[in-house]
Amino acid sequence: MITPDFERIRKAVAHEEPDRVPLIEALVEYPIQSKFLGREVTDDDLEAQVEFWASAGYDYIPLVVGMMTPGKVTENSSISRIIRDRLAKSANANDDRSWNLEYTSFIEDRRSFELFPWEEAAAVDISKFERVKDLLPPGMKVIAISGKIYTLSWMLMGFENFAASMLTDEQLVLDIMSKVAEIQIDSAERVLGLPHVGAVWAVDDIAAGTGTMISPQALRKYLFPWYRKLAALCHHAGKMFFYHSDGDMIPVIEDLIELGVDALHPIDPTAMDIVEIKEKYGDRLCLFGNVDTELLRSGGTAEIEAEVKRLLCKVSSGGGFCLGSGNSVPSWADIDNYKTMLQTVMKYGRYPILCE
Repeated sequence: MITPDFERIRKAVAHEEPDRVPLIEALVEYPIQSKFLGREVTDDDLEAQVEFWASAGYDYIPLVVGMMTPGKVTENSSISRIIRDRLAKSANANDDRSWNLEYTSFIEDRRSFELFPWEEAAAVDISKFERVKDLLPPGMKVIAISGKIYTLSWMLMGFENFAASMLTDEQLVLDIMSKVAEIQIDSAERVLGLPHVGAVWAVDDIAAGTGTMISPQALRKYLFPWYRKLAALCHHAGKMFFYHSDGDMIPVIEDLIELGVDALHPIDPTAMDIVEIKEKYGDRLCLFGNVDTELLRSGGTAEIEAEVKRLLCKVSSGGGFCLGSGNSVPSWADIDNYKTMLQTVMKYGRYPILCE
């Protein structure tokens, strides 16, 4: 029987060796959870979600607190539902794309910023955090999935308008990002006092395969002060602060360490070498990741086992490592490959790690 113990993650983040390498994911999509349990798992079924995360070997359950949800953000996010409701009676009501943040900008100028329903957007529901408390087995905690300050800001403006406005109307960009950040941080702060919440995990993609999406200087000016504030709030409450972004994060890893990030996810295997990152930053930063999602989709179980064993051998020494996918576990992942990843950690991930 697998027994959850959040101290595994706490020790790993503190660069200590727990009994075994912890498993980590910000998102396992519900079809995978359903296949694992052999019955349907839905967004409303907290009991089934807790059962999945505990029985799969995780020491926590991730719950979203904020305006955007990892994964299919424009379909499942509260901010999109607000926009969709607002457009329901408009001339664009029958346009399937009119509400979608990936296709349509909603803030083009100062007037549209002031007219945006910020008060509605700030009404973030945290009831799941309250309801899940009595469902958690002993030793298991919640990780609050937060963030998307940068992503939501550019989505609301449209990326071209966002980028141009940094040059032509910088104050508008600052005001939009400030409004988004205040709502996201206030939402996270509402759950930080709950004893069964162990960490906040900001999920906010700022990079692609060739580097950051905007310059590191712009990130330092517009975004990182907000995450510095969130990190400080977490640490003041005795909680950890994790950060996720895809892409090549090397240009800003030092910034993330300095602002207070305790662990970085997923060390994107398509853009970074986790062994090199461990050698350079592993004494100051816990690493989460990084089995390639493409391998989870199309690799064989022998390939999955070999890759997991390689990561355990090369990255886990001295703690500072939790193993998971190189992004998330999407619905199109092969369930046998996913199970192999978990089982290999259980079999070979106990300290001291024995390298073949």
